[in-house]
Amino acid sequence: MPLAEYASPSLHDLPLNTLVERELLPQLRYFFDQLIAEGKSLRIDGVPVFNGKDPFLFGKIANGMSWLLTNTPQSDPDFARYLAGYREIATLTIDEHNTSWGIYYYVCALNRLREADLLTQAVSPETLERLRTKLDWRGFVRQPGFTLIDLPTNYYGVAFSIARLRHLLGWEDASASEVLLECMVTHYRTYSGEYGFSDETDGDGRFDRYSILLIGEICQRFIETDMPVPAQLKEWLRKAVDVILVRLNAHGDGFEFGRSIGPYGDTAFLEVLSAAARLDVLNAEERDMAYAFAVRATAKYVNFWFDRETHSVNLWDKGRRTDAYRGKHRILGENLSLLHQHIYTSNLWRGLGYRDAVPSPAFDAWLKKLPRFTLTWFARGEYDRALLTFRDGERIVSLPLVNGGATQHMHNPYFPIPFCNDVVQGAADAGFAQLLPRITLASEAVLIPTAFMRNVRVAEQGTALELTYMQDALDRLGEIAPVRDVRLSVATRYTLDSGVITRTDVFTPLAPLENVGLSLEFASFGEDARVDGSTVHFGSGAVKEFSVTGLAGCHVDSVAADSLYGAPMGQLKTRVVFSATALTLDAPFSISWTLKYR
Repeated sequence: MPLAEYASPSLHDLPLNTLVERELLPQLRYFFDQLIAEGKSLRIDGVPVFNGKDPFLFGKIANGMSWLLTNTPQSDPDFARYLAGYREIATLTIDEHNTSWGIYYYVCALNRLREADLLTQAVSPETLERLRTKLDWRGFVRQPGFTLIDLPTNYYGVAFSIARLRHLLGWEDASASEVLLECMVTHYRTYSGEYGFSDETDGDGRFDRYSILLIGEICQRFIETDMPVPAQLKEWLRKAVDVILVRLNAHGDGFEFGRSIGPYGDTAFLEVLSAAARLDVLNAEERDMAYAFAVRATAKYVNFWFDRETHSVNLWDKGRRTDAYRGKHRILGENLSLLHQHIYTSNLWRGLGYRDAVPSPAFDAWLKKLPRFTLTWFARGEYDRALLTFRDGERIVSLPLVNGGATQHMHNPYFPIPFCNDVVQGAADAGFAQLLPRITLASEAVLIPTAFMRNVRVAEQGTALELTYMQDALDRLGEIAPVRDVRLSVATRYTLDSGVITRTDVFTPLAPLENVGLSLEFASFGEDARVDGSTVHFGSGAVKEFSVTGLAGCHVDSVAADSLYGAPMGQLKTRVVFSATALTLDAPFSISWTLKYR
């Protein structure tokens, strides 16, 4: 996926609010017109919208259409039509299932309308009274103990937001929101440890986009409900800012590893940075640079993620692939979520004095001064969790050492490999061993080196950075959580330099192992592959060549028509597999690969 393919230079010099008004609000108008015209029979790109598979949809509709109302002047001839349509949609959807995040979105919309003095005009008294009963956090929080009902602990933030917004709407007092706020902050403190990033699990060591985004979301909940933000939260927010600032780039790219990335990897940057700007966590220069990036990310959404042929964001087609959680059955909800994130963060910038402001012309030069290598610690102790960020010219390379925890440890977006948008991508929910040795024992047990990293070290070697770590056990696949298998240990060394990355694994068997199979796979955007011994040369694409030592057999084939090899930003094209079978492992052995890219 060449970087130029999704660059939007014609949009990069526009004020952010102009981009929103010109490109994003018309999408809301389109969805409004479709909802009014087709009601519950609405289809988007052939998908029936009201299919019962999106538990948050009706809150997202209410929220999205509230932005349309509050961004349309009352003197506009369409305002009365939008107002009447909002009442119609609210009545139409009042009996539909709506839970957790959907409830949050709905009460957020109602509070926004209240602040704009439009609530009683936009929602009938009868509907509003029914919503008061339906839109409640108590449906997913046990009483009186304030524990979540079969939900991840980050849902404390959702429950707090609902309770606080209900209080602002006059539906309940502040007591429940105060308790839920304490639950939320206590959880964050418990599972963020000394480094301030939230483990997505209860201590299993899964860190990803959401680990860095979560504190931004929490601070945004304070901002939208007009609450003072405690100093501790601002300190955690600054830690998230420090990760993101060194990853800013000219193309509007966000996180590219972990789950729910794609456009959500980009908007994670927007949510954290806009909260930080609003809370004075950024200095003046950082604020200007963050605003410039927000323009680039919104331009990328307009130019790349949004498909004008289908009038929809595209996460699923033309070779793209996302998590089952965000499947195409949620097509309208995903559109409305992303539009909400772009619009509300743009409004924060507008409130900070950036209305009609063009991005700083110093942005591109500022990027060149950012550190070349940055190691961010997430956790240290029994196992190490960290993220290496490598700025290589215009490219951002991420090397996450994060395990994945329950279910995700076997999916390659969580593998400890270098991710770079048009060089290496993972495939959501896919387990092919992208750039990792895969070991199949005679018992048919499959082992990969992913979960038990210790002794992470970095050292500069001239212009290169060397990162090393060891694992005294490999991850045996087949269970929901990682399973330690001590039959093999491994020491890993990465070397990263301009245009070239090398990984070397030295495996040591605890005892002799017979009839073992080894394989190593690399699926890339490269095409026109030519094999020369242990090196594969690519005639097109960002990858120039890929070579392996320690495995002799090489097979190359096309995966351009295989949906398993769809990636967030497009279809991977060529798969290279090095393998060996029927091996006896009775001494230390090494497998090494080198990736060279343009």
